[in-house]
Amino acid sequence: MLMISPKMASGMQEKQYTPCLLNFFIYNPTFGPREGEEEKKILFYHPSEVEKNEKIRNVGLCEAIVQFTRTFCPTKPAKSLHTQKNRQFFFEPEENFWIVMVVRNPMIEKPNKDGKPPTIEYQEEEILDTVYGAVVRQCYSMYKLFNGPFGRAMETGGVELLMQKLEKFFYRYLQTLHLQSCDLLDVFGGISFFPLDKMTYLKIQSFVNRVEESLSLIKYTAFLYNDQLIWSGLEQDDMRTLYKYLTTSLFPRHSEPEAPCGTPKTVKLFRLAGRDSPLRPEVAGNLLHYGRFLTGPANLKDPEAKFRFPKIFVASEDGYEELHLIVYKAMSAAACFMINASVEVTREFCEQLDGLVGPQLTLLASDICEQFTINRRTSGPEKEPQFKFIYFNHMNLAEKSTIHMRKTASVCLTSVHPDLMKILGDINCDFARVDEDEEIIVKAMTDYWVVGKKSDQRELYVILNQKNANLIEVNEEVKRLCATQFNNIFFLD
Repeated sequence: MLMISPKMASGMQEKQYTPCLLNFFIYNPTFGPREGEEEKKILFYHPSEVEKNEKIRNVGLCEAIVQFTRTFCPTKPAKSLHTQKNRQFFFEPEENFWIVMVVRNPMIEKPNKDGKPPTIEYQEEEILDTVYGAVVRQCYSMYKLFNGPFGRAMETGGVELLMQKLEKFFYRYLQTLHLQSCDLLDVFGGISFFPLDKMTYLKIQSFVNRVEESLSLIKYTAFLYNDQLIWSGLEQDDMRTLYKYLTTSLFPRHSEPEAPCGTPKTVKLFRLAGRDSPLRPEVAGNLLHYGRFLTGPANLKDPEAKFRFPKIFVASEDGYEELHLIVYKAMSAAACFMINASVEVTREFCEQLDGLVGPQLTLLASDICEQFTINRRTSGPEKEPQFKFIYFNHMNLAEKSTIHMRKTASVCLTSVHPDLMKILGDINCDFARVDEDEEIIVKAMTDYWVVGKKSDQRELYVILNQKNANLIEVNEEVKRLCATQFNNIFFLD
């Protein structure tokens, strides 16, 4: 991406280029061990139009780097290679299968006088290994969610089938990578949980139990509201990947004005919904509801409707199990139902699910919204705080950020300067090097204070806008933040 920054003094413009993807390839060194068979090692290469010899040369170089670093530590080969112009990231998700991502470093193009070519300055230190290493791992996790491990394709149809699956998946997925938007949240890969009172949470748990009992084909359920998780029956790592897919891909594709919520009498609201309602409610029996399928049939009443659902792979006792993913939404509430892929999902089943889930999910969505509105009223008007923070819990993957105004696959809007985000990433790198609990306080060149706390598998990063504060005052301010925002969580003093 190109950003132009005007230089007022000289009247000339310098161009700033953000990180971008140069190459992405997957190879297996055991597939072409003999001379002249090097091309057989390459399972996927982006961009595909690169000349064959260049592909072989790039893969061979990466293979040599990995093998060379193994001589120093056989169990921990190279994870990245730094050069002036780019950075390469290596990841071995399965034995002998290597994923390599090459990222061009950010750079500044400065114009010269007298018609000379512009000067290029590469900003080598602006890219963090932890952030882009996490992006490579996310690529594999997302592929595995929809296709299973590489080994599964090899067992089913050999190298040819694996290459077809890699081409089909990564051709589309790599277009959604926006490397200039990657930051600390990509390292955590956490889940944002929706805060609920006990009674509303019990209503949702009861809803999940009733649906799973009535529709016995359903094996797992997940419940989200406003793109935040409330309930999940999946393993943490599977839910983490599914959550990323839902919130950065599926939900944004189906975003539209939601039905009103928060009125005292929900059923009355649905009966009054008419021509002016943002969504036309569907009728199930005598109950109106706003439910619809986000995966599968767009319209149940269409006689030509297709009842095909995306399939996902999740961990099981025997390795992996394949499931149909049914995502059903009503207003701001979404329920994900997972059914064994060996079972055919019929029109009758979808109609039964729509009739059962639609009215209940609509009522629940309104209850949650009403509760949320009441809580906001009682807490009073929100003042602009003097601090912003990112919190992550490694045990349950809970994540909370007041720094990010919006975070999707294509855009990352943060309320702080990129230099401060870089400092947060540097502190996280320091935390990753040691197992002990610790605290780091940094004063930025812009007079902001940046604080990182690591305690009992939890990490907290705070940015304070207190120009004239000293170290003691900053420490006291962070303690007050912990007391108000995280009063039931222990942090090391």
